[in-house]
Amino acid sequence: MRTNIQGLMNYKKFVFLVLLLFLAPNLADAQCAMCRAVLESEEGMTTAKGINDGIVYLMAIPYILVGVLFFFVYRKMKSPKV
Repeated sequence: MRTNIQGLMNYKKFVFLVLLLFLAPNLADAQCAMCRAVLESEEGMTTAKGINDGIVYLMAIPYILVGVLFFFVYRKMKSPKV
């Protein structure tokens, strides 16, 4: 009986997470329209350049962190065993 209750709780958590993953992009998409409106309305392209630079930084940082992590794991695996 107890395993059925735990299984039901795990199922509810799973369904909640799946729904959250499907709804989260819709919430984040609302911000893109605002950025697009600001960028299209300005004559000078300084704001657009700033937004593009921010996007590049946000994309690059996770790749750099993963690369550093793999470097340390590789170095740890190649070190001589004591």
